[in-house]
Formats: sequence, structure tokens, C-alpha cells
Amino acid sequence: MKKKRCGKIIRRTLLALVLLCVCASGALTLRGYSLYTGALAAKPVSKAVKEVRDQPGFTPLEDLPETYAQAVLAVEDHRFYEHGGVDFLAIGRAALHDLQAMALVEGGSTITQQLAKNLYFTQEKEFTRKIAEVFMAWKLESQLAKDEILELYVNSIYFGSGCYTVGDACREYFDKEPAQMDDYEATLLAGVPNAPSVYDLNENPGLARQRQKQVLGLMVKHAGLDPSQAEDILACAAPAA
Repeated sequence: MKKKRCGKIIRRTLLALVLLCVCASGALTLRGYSLYTGALAAKPVSKAVKEVRDQPGFTPLEDLPETYAQAVLAVEDHRFYEHGGVDFLAIGRAALHDLQAMALVEGGSTITQQLAKNLYFTQEKEFTRKIAEVFMAWKLESQLAKDEILELYVNSIYFGSGCYTVGDACREYFDKEPAQMDDYEATLLAGVPNAPSVYDLNENPGLARQRQKQVLGLMVKHAGLDPSQAEDILACAAPAA
């Protein structure tokens, strides 16, 4: 009798926990959706896009070297052209790491989600904001082409040294226009936004080059770059500061 009673208590406790989790998830989703709708009402997608395109340092995607675009995709979101704005495989992997750390240490965000965050939300790691970011990513994907999203992304991220567009970053770090970047510069710059205060090319060029090695490794893994080509790029002389 005691075993049966204990079994019932355990089952009821587990059921209560499941129901609690479902209710909590539903509440968070509603709050995230409310944050999303409020942000979208305050600034429609067309207005957000115009704000980015009107920046003096804005650079069209066709004016960026192919190596730079490939490097950004490899390091930030190698399945960019395959998903619909949210990569559930990446989210699952990130969620596992977050559970192990008992904190939001990895977001699993796609380029579209990062663009949504840059255009509409704060940089704080909060569950409600992450949910709103998912809804906004789906909205962006429904209204913009993939190339447009990538173009807007590289023109709305922070590169350190006060640079918020790829054009400003190229002029600041290399004293040239984005189209003039060579493979060394392109792969070097692609790694900076991951942690701009750490990889700022004016402040920490050595750390930036260590990050560049990671970028090239990911290009070998995801972008079809030959390992010998990666070695050749690293062997190039560093650009002038």
C-alpha cells in the first residue's frame, strides 16, 4: 500500500511539474508575442529597412567581396539559406548548453534573428526577448529576400571602434572601400562582430587574428574552402592598422 501511495504521489508531482512548465512556457510566449507586436507597430519593417539603408556607411551586398560574405555565413549561420529564419537544430544545441550551464550562455540565433534584435530589441539575454526575436525573424523572412537580410545584417552590426556598418569598418581598419578588401582582410573582419570589444582591430589585433583562424576553420568546414587556401590566406601579410 505504501509503495502504491508513493507511486501516486510521484506521478501527481511529475504531472504538476509538467503542467507548471506548460503554463510558464505559454505565459512567456504570450509576453514575447506582445513584445513583438508592440515593436512592429512602433516601427514597420519598411521603416526599419529604410533606416539601415539611409546610413552613410551602407554597402550593398553586390559591393562586398564573395569571400567576406562566405566568411560571415560560415561563422554566423552556415544554414542561412536553408532555414526559414529560425534554425531549430541550432536552438536545440544551444538549449542543451544553456541547461548544462544553467544560464543563457549560447543563443543559437540565426542571422535573421540577430538582425531582428539589432533592428528592434535590446542586447540583453532574456527569454521574453528571445521569443519576440523569433516572431520578428519570421516576419522579416516573410517580407525580405535572403540576400536582403544578409545585406541589412552586415550594415547593422557593431565592428568595434565606433563602426556599425561594414563600410565604416573597412574605412576605419583598412582605409579602403569594402569592395577592395582582399581575402585576408575579409576573413579578418568577419570575425570581429562576435565580440567587438575583444577583437577590435585597433585595440587587439593579435586576438583578432586568432579569431580569424577560427573563421577560416569554419569556412573549410562549411563553405568548401580548401585547407591549403586557408593556410595561404593566413600567410598573407597583415593589413596596415
